Amino acid sequence: MTNKKDNIATSSSDPVDSPPPYTPLPSQSREVEPNETTRLYPNVPKHSYSSIPTPTYNPPQQPSITAYYQPETVILGPAVSIFDLRSEPAVTWFDREIVTEMGELGLLGPTIQGYGCSGVSSVAYGLIAREVESGYRSTMSVQSSLVMHPIYAFGSEEQKQKYLPRLGEIIGAFGLTEPNYGSDVGGMQSYSQKKNGVYILNGSKTWITNSPIADILIVWAKSKEDHKIRGFILEKGMEGLSTATIKGKLSLRASITGMIMMDNVEVPEENLLPHAEGLKGPFSCLNNARFGIAWGVLGASEFCLAKAREYALNRNQFGRLKDLGKLAPEMISLVKRNSCGKALEIARSMRDVLGGNGISDEYHIIRHEQNLCTTNTYEGIY
Repeated sequence: MTNKKDNIATSSSDPVDSPPPYTPLPSQSREVEPNETTRLYPNVPKHSYSSIPTPTYNPPQQPSITAYYQPETVILGPAVSIFDLRSEPAVTWFDREIVTEMGELGLLGPTIQGYGCSGVSSVAYGLIAREVESGYRSTMSVQSSLVMHPIYAFGSEEQKQKYLPRLGEIIGAFGLTEPNYGSDVGGMQSYSQKKNGVYILNGSKTWITNSPIADILIVWAKSKEDHKIRGFILEKGMEGLSTATIKGKLSLRASITGMIMMDNVEVPEENLLPHAEGLKGPFSCLNNARFGIAWGVLGASEFCLAKAREYALNRNQFGRLKDLGKLAPEMISLVKRNSCGKALEIARSMRDVLGGNGISDEYHIIRHEQNLCTTNTYEGIY
């Protein structure tokens, strides 16, 4: 009769295929010497594994990401040349000449139209940020997004003409972060007060990129009169203005960082950014900077991945221990656990790259990820 639940034939009268009779495997046609190695390719000369050098692996070149952005790649050549040919000083100490050269090549404030700037797209700016070394990318980001952008977006025509063409030659800084409130603009304690046609600025800023070497500083302060936040262009040498260096950094060593101290600094009215009032001013600057950071950090990650891959593939570590009979069980346990864990971590990261499609069977990454969850535990040693 038939089991309706499973639709499986259970009656003894139903035909059942019988398995084929067991046939033992044939014995060896000849005697094999105890020390003889089975040869899959008998015409290939035998070698001792210990005498076979590990070849250097040269992975195939992958298409560059810039291939997808052909209209925006014209400006990339200069950025690549600076940080490929001058990589050592670019990562260990600050070289002002590099910033000057970046300005001459149109890499600073590149999306600004006119005033001697390149006027390229935001994608081109992102690709530039991707090529620039991390320490100098901080300087470039401040110069482009936090100094040139507010002058261009909120400054007067006179301010644009005075400063923008020179900001490849002079260096700027952006004063927002404060000792007690960080970048929480709502808690800003630096203030401005208008007296006798000038603005008097008091307060302090900290962790300010470029401040010790800056020629101009875009400083944000809260007005004593109406409590609105406004931006000011301060120039090096103004009385009461000082910029101490923060020393002992172990990160971004090629980026100069410091403080801004203001003690009754008199700022003429023509140095007020006339079109910046409230939170819009500083936040629009930070949005521009974060856009560049989003591209730049991926450039750093690409380098780390490529360098680590090259190192791992070319390194001859311990030799072929298993083939030489020198492999300990503990080694196998460690390598199995490490490989499974890393593979699962990579699969999860790559699934995120695909967004919602990451869980679709069309792209298979979710299949590999779930399979790796199993391989992580089976055969033991999790």
